[in-house]
Amino acid sequence: MALPVREQVKYWGIATAVFFAALWFLGDVILPFLVGGAIAYFLDPVADRLERYGLGRTSATVVISLAALLVFVIAALIVVPLLFGQLSQLVAQAPTLLEQMQAGLSQRFPSLADNESALRDMLSGLGEAIRSRGGQLAQGLVNSALSLINAVVFLVVVPVVAFYLLLDWDNMVAAVDRWLPRDHAPVVRRLAGDIDRVLAGFVRGQVSVCLILGTFYSVALMIVGLDFGLVVGAIAGLITFIPYVGSIVGGGLAIGLGLFQFWGDWWMIGIVAAIFVAGQFVEGNFLTPKLVGGSVGLHPVWLLFALSAFGTLFGFVGLLVAVPVAAALGVLTRFALEQYFGSRLFRGLAGRADEDA
Repeated sequence: MALPVREQVKYWGIATAVFFAALWFLGDVILPFLVGGAIAYFLDPVADRLERYGLGRTSATVVISLAALLVFVIAALIVVPLLFGQLSQLVAQAPTLLEQMQAGLSQRFPSLADNESALRDMLSGLGEAIRSRGGQLAQGLVNSALSLINAVVFLVVVPVVAFYLLLDWDNMVAAVDRWLPRDHAPVVRRLAGDIDRVLAGFVRGQVSVCLILGTFYSVALMIVGLDFGLVVGAIAGLITFIPYVGSIVGGGLAIGLGLFQFWGDWWMIGIVAAIFVAGQFVEGNFLTPKLVGGSVGLHPVWLLFALSAFGTLFGFVGLLVAVPVAAALGVLTRFALEQYFGSRLFRGLAGRADEDA
């Protein structure tokens, strides 16, 4: 005999409370394990494909791990130092760039030369703020990142956790399936499959789109000779998961920097703009349809709310679990609506008359 609905709600509520309590009290401890689990989840389809090509699970995991190690070494030796170097240069030169912009605007719009001009005061204040605090901000960001993520623990624990979880992923899924309540196993499997499709479509797909576009923007901007092209491309790629925002923000930064660097060479500024137009075209017509697919049920506004709420409540760990939790809540909400639309509460007397007929 199945448990009454009230008892089921109580037990599922306790499980939810335990989950959030673990995030609250063990956030820093479980961070490497969450990251390792996310990496294993992201790479599981790759391992499955290698198995279909004839490799065993162990061999597939070793191949993926060696490839990931190679990418990490290349990033650590080349990309990361170059990225931080350009970021530091950008912060250091930002006051000079603002002064040049203020001088250029003053020449074209003499009214800005007025000491009482609001725009002049704003630009002057922004330049002073960047000059006085820009270096501190950059250093603070680096220090915060290093204090948040213990480099030694991360470099040791995360790869080990990811390796073993990827190796045993199918066995763990099968074990969890055996633990499901028998009365609710079909529904839970269906909901879990829907959540997995949302995450596979959004997380795996959007991460791939962000990496491809970020690499394209960075390489293309560096080829045309734009200063800080790597930083601009990285920023644009990082926020590409928000529709149009990545290209608008990245394009605005690139064109703004191009105006200072290539002033008078309008064709160079046009090339910079064309890079982002091409990136947006490729994303909308090829990358997103192919890698992400159609609607995956995660509206950008809902996603931003989840990131903000979980980041505020649980810190960096909250940011990591925000997307999976948002996906799960979205699927559960749609399931609840399906039940509601089929219920007597929604259909009322008209629905009862249809049933009787």
